[in-house]
Amino acid sequence: MNTDIYKEGQVVHSPTFIDGHSVDIPILKVLKQDGSVYEGAQLPELEKEHAQKVYRSFVFHRVLDERMIAAQRQGRISFYMTALGEEATTVGGAAALADQDMIMAQYREQGCLIYRGFSLEDFMNQMFSNEKDLGKGRQMPIHYGSNELNYMTISSPLGTQIPQAAGYAYGQKLQGKDAITMCYFGEGAASEGDFHAGLNMAAVHKAPVIFFCRNNGYAISTPSDEQYVGNGIASRGVGYGIKTLRIDGNDILAVMNAVQTARKYALEQSEPVIIEAMSYRLGAHSTSDDPSGYRTKEEEAKWEEHDPVSRYKAWLLTQNWWDEEQDKALYEQYREQVLAAVKVAEKIAKPPVEDLVTDVYDEVPTHLQKQLDELKEHINKYPDAYPFTAGRF
Repeated sequence: MNTDIYKEGQVVHSPTFIDGHSVDIPILKVLKQDGSVYEGAQLPELEKEHAQKVYRSFVFHRVLDERMIAAQRQGRISFYMTALGEEATTVGGAAALADQDMIMAQYREQGCLIYRGFSLEDFMNQMFSNEKDLGKGRQMPIHYGSNELNYMTISSPLGTQIPQAAGYAYGQKLQGKDAITMCYFGEGAASEGDFHAGLNMAAVHKAPVIFFCRNNGYAISTPSDEQYVGNGIASRGVGYGIKTLRIDGNDILAVMNAVQTARKYALEQSEPVIIEAMSYRLGAHSTSDDPSGYRTKEEEAKWEEHDPVSRYKAWLLTQNWWDEEQDKALYEQYREQVLAAVKVAEKIAKPPVEDLVTDVYDEVPTHLQKQLDELKEHINKYPDAYPFTAGRF
């Protein structure tokens, strides 16, 4: 047994408790709400063109969420999840990574895809599950994936991406790749067993992975103080021997600074890092949720004052890298584009029923072919119940 890993601390001669608050965890802040920078704050590497791309991603994100909530309420899509108030964690995270880095998301990370260039058409095709959807209509809305953009397809079960990220990053290390994996999850997912398995595996095998926790205060309707009593999620990283950062998740310059620093460390030292971003989910958990049942309007109003988009815009204005006229024009442009894309995507045919049984086996096995034939027979018998599929085979 290697006992060298246990650091002898202060020697005591009677039982002395420590707890999750015994470690003082600092929080990184760079940008104030008025757009000014804290004195002595370290800025991330960010040029004008890059900074403007980040803001355009912010605006597109806001418009996309706004329009798709409306589309769901109109019955045009079945489901949607916004990231209102948390956009800095995803846009900023993606902006601080290299294109070859893998991103494993939970389900509220569309900002990463926006920054990396996922097209408006690809967003719409996925949400409408039409025949141009990269996932062939097999997933519910917002479960995106893109091999081209190194964005692993989202899986609904909570937390499964955490141990997968540890394994994927370990594979990157073994292959000598100049790349890391960034894994997103919420503080609710950190209550899953997969969280602990994933962090321990990454720590022991020294995998170059960034575990990025979006601590937005709620696991659907369960507030964080009913989820844990320790010092947030960051303290757990310390317990697993992982380098740990806590940041203001509504401060995109802090997000970028932290991720740039974490990426450099993970790649050069081939070790994991955990980042806990303190933020707030201003919107509902999803279109199936009504937050008025578990939080107050006063609480929401308090957090609206910490809006990450307006904070970053204020900074851009102070740099003379943006102006109000540009801002108004950009919002109008994106609203028109998204609305037009909705009208196109909803008219595209659904995937053929044969796609249900492809892409797993080299040849469709007999038992699946039998089920497919029975399904086709059923659809032909009741065509009115299957308007998108009947008559297409």
